[in-house]
Amino acid sequence: MVPFREIVLKVHSRCDLACDHCYIYEHADQSWRTRPKALSDEAISWTALRLAEHAEKHALPSVSVILHGGEPLLAGPARLRRVCEELTRALDGVAALDLRIHTNGLQLSPRYLELFDEFGVRVGISLDGDKAANDRHRRFADGRSSHPQVLKAVALLGTDRWRHLNLGLLCTVDVANDPVAVHDALMELDPPRVDFLLPHATWDEPPPRPDGSPTAYADWLLTVFDRWDRQGRRVPVRLFASVLSTLSGGPGLTESLGLTPTDLVVVETDGTLEQVDSLKTAYEGAAATGFDVFTHTLDEVAAHPGVRARQLGLAGVGGTCRDCPVVRSCGGGLYTHRYRSGTGFDNPSVYCTDLEALVRGIEHRTAARSVPAAVADDGELRTEQHELTRLLLAGLHRELDGRGGDAWARAWELAGDVDRHPGALDGVLTHPYTRGWLLGALDALDEGGPDAALRPAARLAASVAAAVVRRGLDLAVPVPYEGGTLLLPTLGELRLTGAEPGGTAEVRPVEKGLLVRAGDGETHIPRPDEPGAGWRPVRRLGRDGAPDLAIDDLDPYRDCFDVPVPPRLGHGEAAEWTDRLARAWGLLRARAPEQAAAAAASLTTLTPVHGPGPAVGRHGLGALGVPLRAGSGELALLLLRGWRRARLRALLEVTDLYADDGLWTHPAPWRETPVPVSELLAGAYERTGLGAFDPDGAEAALRALDTLGRAAELTAGGKALLALLWEEADRDRHAR
Repeated sequence: MVPFREIVLKVHSRCDLACDHCYIYEHADQSWRTRPKALSDEAISWTALRLAEHAEKHALPSVSVILHGGEPLLAGPARLRRVCEELTRALDGVAALDLRIHTNGLQLSPRYLELFDEFGVRVGISLDGDKAANDRHRRFADGRSSHPQVLKAVALLGTDRWRHLNLGLLCTVDVANDPVAVHDALMELDPPRVDFLLPHATWDEPPPRPDGSPTAYADWLLTVFDRWDRQGRRVPVRLFASVLSTLSGGPGLTESLGLTPTDLVVVETDGTLEQVDSLKTAYEGAAATGFDVFTHTLDEVAAHPGVRARQLGLAGVGGTCRDCPVVRSCGGGLYTHRYRSGTGFDNPSVYCTDLEALVRGIEHRTAARSVPAAVADDGELRTEQHELTRLLLAGLHRELDGRGGDAWARAWELAGDVDRHPGALDGVLTHPYTRGWLLGALDALDEGGPDAALRPAARLAASVAAAVVRRGLDLAVPVPYEGGTLLLPTLGELRLTGAEPGGTAEVRPVEKGLLVRAGDGETHIPRPDEPGAGWRPVRRLGRDGAPDLAIDDLDPYRDCFDVPVPPRLGHGEAAEWTDRLARAWGLLRARAPEQAAAAAASLTTLTPVHGPGPAVGRHGLGALGVPLRAGSGELALLLLRGWRRARLRALLEVTDLYADDGLWTHPAPWRETPVPVSELLAGAYERTGLGAFDPDGAEAALRALDTLGRAAELTAGGKALLALLWEEADRDRHAR
């Protein structure tokens, strides 16, 4: 059950306008005629009680109450004060209360605004655009224009005194109106937000289409979008923001679009509890639940079949909609707009063609700006990954908040000194296992174990010392160590002889090497890339045409893979393994030169692991766990698949390629059962372009790419990546 976080409270059931498109008075459900004009004291008290008990039961941090009508201001200041007081008192200490009111603005005055200021009630005003547009529907019963009075209300709410209460403008679309004139009239009023609403309609009573166009409403809205976009999107538009959010993998921002479960309930002036008001458009009693605030809890309403139907997300739309690539953005449209006699709500929206055209139109217009550069640019991906590591380091410093002791403070200060030399610290921060250290340190702080705040200092100091040595800076760096061993990331490990098992060593660069002082002893390492007395360097591949990659079997944070890592390899075993790696790179260069070059440019560190396949884990960009026992032919394929797997994981850390909020599953050629889009994309990405080594896998990737082309979850970035994969697959097929 999805708890209610929003209540629409009908404080008055009559209106001082006679809008001919009003769903309350002009559509199928006419229950307003039998209800009291104003909400009673008893109904107010019970509503406040029900909302407070619901919020407390579900531990809701905040709830929203929208004062509505009819025209809510007709309730008068005294009744509205009673509503605000009761709700505020009931929710005090239970949940934050967000009070709002939606009004036509005709009665708005400083007297009301003083009351709203006292209780923090924000005000939304309905206005359909310029005078010609607004007068098409929003008139008094005698035909007089309401436009001048609404403008006065908007101007009053926009003054410095009251602007903090301004919620924005709501505009109902009429395709007979000039979209540019409507847009300009609304924007000229400088509201904090505008929301465009499609007029309520069903398949029984479809919306007017004066020119017969099946996309008339999309065309109208896209004209507004173009105007809004060209003028710099100065005022947020909720409808457009919702589409842009879903296209980027985010949630829908309005009930009328997207698959976000409904969390709204309506309280009528007689205390009855109803579903969303727009259902009154469908048929008499469509919004009814049979419940009221006097005898029923909100949990009972939340369990009502009609409410549950609008909380099912993807499962709540029809089969046609579930298979549509834009369903994440349109969500099947507003539930009300799906109604047809005989089939109920199990239909696409009566605005289906409009919604698809609107989503695709916005996507087409914004795709170039929505695609993250890292999708196609490895340099940009490295930059964003490096920035992520720096953010984690800053986050660790912030979380320590002085608890790291003198050792951390000194190491942090030295890191700042080194960082003043451009690029000096980056050579160590970009080491993939720096990420594993940072994430592990943050986890330890969350768990609050002993010494959790003190241990990070040793790794930071060691990283700073390694950076100083690599750049040859004239600095001495104190580095805490344990177990008689000093590790300098990216460089190597020193066994300290004659020193205490634990303590602090001083590291300083000298000529081409480094000098380490610990206790009364001193060790000079003339060449950090060669073994010496107690010194074990990080080995490198870089021979027989293979790229110059680190073979890191020293770093303690290399244990970030999902398979075990062996201890430091003996000299003979290491030589034999690197020989197989070198032969594997030779095969790659001969049979897949483009892939080999891309992998060599992206990978920096190979670590031997136990297990049959390539391993990626919780590390930064550039590392790959490679099976220790694989032959050179097998290694060639494993290196390519592992590199692709690692790159996709790194890409997903800095951008959204798909939304992960639905229940979609898709057929995958390598599985008997359907899989989520995350697994389908990962499998396709890993296998694409590997026909020279794995023709069956490459063919499976083609089938997966075809399925992904129909996936609703892909964002603009995901679709751009899919296009690149198709290009790569085509090149691979031609090469074969």
